[in-house]
Amino acid sequence: MSQPSEELEAQQCEILEVQTRGYRRFITRGTQWKVRLNPPLETPLRDPVTHFIDSVKNLFSHSLEDVGDAEMVGITINNEISQSDKPIGFSFRRKDQLSPGVIRSVFDKVSQSNNSFNATDTLIVTVHSVTMP
Repeated sequence: MSQPSEELEAQQCEILEVQTRGYRRFITRGTQWKVRLNPPLETPLRDPVTHFIDSVKNLFSHSLEDVGDAEMVGITINNEISQSDKPIGFSFRRKDQLSPGVIRSVFDKVSQSNNSFNATDTLIVTVHSVTMP
């Protein structure tokens, strides 16, 4: 089980709980992170959207530290409190293909749709990784 980074917690988000489960038969591991994103600091140079994207990007890099570059990774973000919010999903791809541009494009699609997603509630980030033989 990974320990939360103190710097990550202090600046970007608070990690409330981490659960990991392995599936040996399928060479798969699932890790569920329960997090709460911190609001942006009150500075004129920091807009909320950029803060949110940076927070998620740093959370992803922290949660994927123990995953190899060639492993397949799928990520789902759910709002724990508001069940009406649809989950945000990142389809399975190699870890090295999960770039900041991919993250931003998924959140752009959510923001352009009619769906809402409240990022100030507690979020459940589920990371599934599959080791390719």
